[in-house]
Amino acid sequence: MFSKPMHDALNEQINHELYSAYLYLSMAAHFDAANLPGFANWMRVQYREETGHAMKFYGYIYDRGGVVTLKAIAQPPTKFRSPSEVFKQVLEHEKKVTSLIHDLYTLAVKDKDYATQSMLQWFINEQVEEEKNATAIIEMLKMVGDSPVSLLMADRQLGARKGD
Repeated sequence: MFSKPMHDALNEQINHELYSAYLYLSMAAHFDAANLPGFANWMRVQYREETGHAMKFYGYIYDRGGVVTLKAIAQPPTKFRSPSEVFKQVLEHEKKVTSLIHDLYTLAVKDKDYATQSMLQWFINEQVEEEKNATAIIEMLKMVGDSPVSLLMADRQLGARKGD
């Protein structure tokens, strides 16, 4: 079992992961409405990944003898601007999630909770990938600029993303 502060923090992280999923689903809806199905696909894959992350925490809590307590998920934004601005929001959101994972790790170190430190290492590595992916898309969209043809090519590229 883990400490009460760690138990509470892990339950809170489930909420953060589900909010992330909800945010990406909202972004997918935006892109579907803007007739950018490739961008929408990328966001739906991201939605499924974030749901999977929440379930990793869920399972881990039960593996350690805890109880999952779900809280209300905040409503994500529903209005977005350009694809470039959306991916800038994605990067900022992922940086926030990275910070939350680091805070969990810091608590695990403080608690000398080696099992949780080990489990969180996967998430630390995952966040490096998440930030890298968002940054790469932002850089691609900078190159695309205002070119509709290039945006359609980017949409096709993002549409090729498969779920894990």
